Amino acid sequence: MKKRLERFLNYFRDLRDRQRIAIALSKGAAMMLARSIDFTQPATWEFSGFSLNGEDGILDVLRKKLLSSNRYFIAIGTADGIENSAAWLVVAEKYSGMMVEGDTRLEARAFHMMMGYSHGAESQNMFVTKHNAQDLKDKVFYADPDVFILDIDGNDYYVAQALFDAGFRPKIFAVEYNAAFGPDKAMTIEYRDDFYHTTAHPTHIYYGVSIAGWRKFFDSHGYRFITVDQNGVNAFFVDPAHFDSHFLNDIKPLIFAENRYQYKKFRMPSDQQFELIADQKYVSI
Repeated sequence: MKKRLERFLNYFRDLRDRQRIAIALSKGAAMMLARSIDFTQPATWEFSGFSLNGEDGILDVLRKKLLSSNRYFIAIGTADGIENSAAWLVVAEKYSGMMVEGDTRLEARAFHMMMGYSHGAESQNMFVTKHNAQDLKDKVFYADPDVFILDIDGNDYYVAQALFDAGFRPKIFAVEYNAAFGPDKAMTIEYRDDFYHTTAHPTHIYYGVSIAGWRKFFDSHGYRFITVDQNGVNAFFVDPAHFDSHFLNDIKPLIFAENRYQYKKFRMPSDQQFELIADQKYVSI
């Protein structure tokens, strides 16, 4: 009886996931075609198929501006493989690459999803810390993927630092920033191997890196800041060696945006949100 019930639940889960994928593809295609792109204004690049905040569109424009491409991605923190910007690369663009997820159950769903849409994409059940970046490098095909996506809501700064130390050099790097830290503070949380933002603080907004912190970090590695998305969640950086300088120099980036989800939850701007977590431990960048 238990096995029959499990098969029954798996069938409906798979059906629901196929429906989610079909909806994401339709929505993304419609939004992509509706854009009127101005290459100087990243806000016009945005569309959202599988992603939540316009990342699909920003990555679409940046990928098409690459001077050379290996059509490979690496994404850390991909949950079930569907509701993230790597999914557009797998399903719509047929990219090869690797989705990495620390939750065993969610990674299994990502693996199942990719089996049906790409022969070149893989999933890896791995909780990435600053100590195992080299282990990740040993599992992937390229240390210089077209796209690297880092979204773990926690030790992002320390993991990014370890990735560069291990020899990774992505052409395009997308990271999540914490708008509650405001536009000017260059800071991150204190490192903990077992950090989870859902248990670190009751507000769930003690996590990650400020946008100023990310800009300082990537600048130290020779990267160019491109923009943040309009929902105030993600920031995008590129290695200028892989882009035409005129394209990069003409971009007028959105420097900072309030996180729309946090603003809706707390009904207050970032400076007031930070007051809720000001007594926590931070590290200056």
